[in-house]
Amino acid sequence: MNLSRISQICILAFAVPGFACQSPSEAIQPNFVVIFCDDLGYGDLGSFGHPTIRTPNLDRMAEEGQKWTNFYAAASVCTPSRAALLTGRLPVRSGMMGPERRVLFPDSPGGIPEAEITLAEMLKDKGYATASVGKWHLGHLPKYLPTNNGFESYFGIPYSNDMNQINKGPTKELLSPARVEYWNVPLMRDEQIVERPADQRTITRRYTEEAVQFIQSNQQQPFFLYLAHSLPHVPLFASDDFLGTSRRGLYGDVVEEIDQGVGKIMETLTELGMAENTLVVFTSDNGPWLPYGEHGGSAGPLREGKGSTWEGGMREPTIFWWPDRLKSGVVMEMGSTLDLFATFSAIAGAEFPTDRVMDSYDLTPVLLGTGTSPRKSMFFYRESKLYAVRQGEFKAHFITKPVYTGRPENETYHDPPLLYHLGKDPGELHDVAQLNPAVLQQIGKLVAAHQAKMVPGEDMLAARGEKDF
Repeated sequence: MNLSRISQICILAFAVPGFACQSPSEAIQPNFVVIFCDDLGYGDLGSFGHPTIRTPNLDRMAEEGQKWTNFYAAASVCTPSRAALLTGRLPVRSGMMGPERRVLFPDSPGGIPEAEITLAEMLKDKGYATASVGKWHLGHLPKYLPTNNGFESYFGIPYSNDMNQINKGPTKELLSPARVEYWNVPLMRDEQIVERPADQRTITRRYTEEAVQFIQSNQQQPFFLYLAHSLPHVPLFASDDFLGTSRRGLYGDVVEEIDQGVGKIMETLTELGMAENTLVVFTSDNGPWLPYGEHGGSAGPLREGKGSTWEGGMREPTIFWWPDRLKSGVVMEMGSTLDLFATFSAIAGAEFPTDRVMDSYDLTPVLLGTGTSPRKSMFFYRESKLYAVRQGEFKAHFITKPVYTGRPENETYHDPPLLYHLGKDPGELHDVAQLNPAVLQQIGKLVAAHQAKMVPGEDMLAARGEKDF
């Protein structure tokens, strides 16, 4: 452990009651819980402005913790976004974002490369118990599953819940009402299929129960729980207790059931006296899948949704909760799921990788109220191309495409780039490029420096014909 890491722990000792300025091996190690939704829009929670979806538990979590209003996923679709969260690296570096396919499928032979270091592997080396619950989508073959990437246990569906479609035909026609047997997705425990098709009507409840059981079973050691819900990705399913209860319809039923699950996790941590030693993060993998109408969510004031590099595709509703530890309030500084790696590393006293390019920043100064966010820029990739860059309040678009529809979309190249001031215009409605040539020049220099050091990884998403299981 180097001196900079020791100094980080001493800063935590000063700012956070319960930490001690001592050697890393002796420092108190908090638990980490990441709750990751699928296709949840920026405007889909009560605390982020939705008028008809009730999310009392998440609203309380936001009130007691920190609500981040400028927090980004690293990609606008499932697989690359998840790879980025778990590795702290832009997915183009790991090959988990490619030009041929946007995500992994049941016939994909690839997955997360063995050389990548995951959050689970990093924390496991520090003595953490680790569990993955829910959607994985980083490879369904054994060597790519959670149990071979730092997680000691896994319970969930290994890819998107709309795959293995049996009843062939337009997906939209199968949604109302959706039937479990239309999608032959497997439910797995560790590396074994335990149910097929997975009964998605109860999947949110069962994920929550699995998460609670893991917390209850690991009271005597630090733990990392990665709970990645399969919903509200289409097809939508809700349990009997929630079906038909939301004013927002089925989509609202699904989100409100997820909210209840968040409440049960918070309640469990509190009852066990573990809340003050557990950092919980709630966010989503990408924006709402807008072409699905009422079955898709809302990006609120933001433009476009899933699949696009407009704000609605990658800016996510994000909440940090750590009772009596965080400086509560609304955070308007920039952050990303990429930053969870460096943040957890700093808090746990774990080694941060120095043998590779990392895209992760330590957000503890903002969480603890001791400083500002070190993230000053964000790179927006689609497939393997750099589409846009945010630097400070400004965002430049070099290429744009419509939201992800499942059909080919046309690229539009912009020279000069489109430019938006996100503080004044979060909806990206008013191009101010002509008024700010110096800003475009500055962003151009940032892009040149970034691309000079960019070495894309081997494409792990390309189809090569291997069959499902």
